[in-house]
Amino acid sequence: MKNRSLVSINDLSREKILSLLEMARKFEENPNRRLLADKVIGSLFFEPSTRTRLSFETAANRLGARVIGFSDATTSSASKGETLKDTIMMVANYADLIVMRHHLEGAARYASELSPCPVINAGDGANQHPSQTMLDLYSILKTQGTLENLHIHLVGDLKYGRTVHSLLFAMRHFNPTFHFISPEELHMPEEYREFCRQNNIPFTETTEFNEEIIAQADILYMTRVQRERFNDIMEYEKVKNCYRLTNSMLTNSKPNLRILHPLPRINEIAYDVDSNPKAYYFQQAQNGLYVREALICDVLNIEVK
Repeated sequence: MKNRSLVSINDLSREKILSLLEMARKFEENPNRRLLADKVIGSLFFEPSTRTRLSFETAANRLGARVIGFSDATTSSASKGETLKDTIMMVANYADLIVMRHHLEGAARYASELSPCPVINAGDGANQHPSQTMLDLYSILKTQGTLENLHIHLVGDLKYGRTVHSLLFAMRHFNPTFHFISPEELHMPEEYREFCRQNNIPFTETTEFNEEIIAQADILYMTRVQRERFNDIMEYEKVKNCYRLTNSMLTNSKPNLRILHPLPRINEIAYDVDSNPKAYYFQQAQNGLYVREALICDVLNIEVK
């Protein structure tokens, strides 16, 4: 690419991932560093977002940058029919970096090829969510002490879940074993299963979700069934409550187990899990601040000491 954009987790080598995680650790030690006092960040969210948008904007503010943009495409000229190309070219006139979420797969790659300034993909449809993956990796590293040789259970919407797709790609560097747990309608797409085969990543598949399966996990990665990805509301209604994690299901789980979730949750994690020390999803969201500070500085080629 012509600039330092982050569009796909596949753009990052093992060494680069580890370097970014070390940078995130430095930001956790001291998140308030005015490294970007002369920078403007364009925050373009064509899809609703809470954690991703707020953590990116908080990261920019803690780094001393100013933020412009929108959190609702209906308040932008996109509602008047302005093309994505024109929006990107216009905002690139004002910003040093564009953070963008869009409902179309491939939109971030397209924007990065147009824009004279770097673009960070904050989620493009059901495709990828690389900054979420980096905070997932940081959370796994913090809780497990390693990224190597872990049993990672992915639960729920594996068909449309861009977070699990990106995590699968990133973990190829670290010898994982994946366990895909989903209803038939939301199975991991064949392209990702084939990726596992080509990269010698062992995986299992099941529709069962119970205490025995959970007992094998180092990381239990829960996902919600995403209503916005379904064209057929009846299909959504059929699978929306397929799995629900309760505290009693964790009785025989490993001591090192940690439960992750990209949030928001709907019904898939009961509230009684929140007080269990193995629940890590709120800390996971907090880690997003430090990781996104690292990503912003990296694409802007700012050294962090």
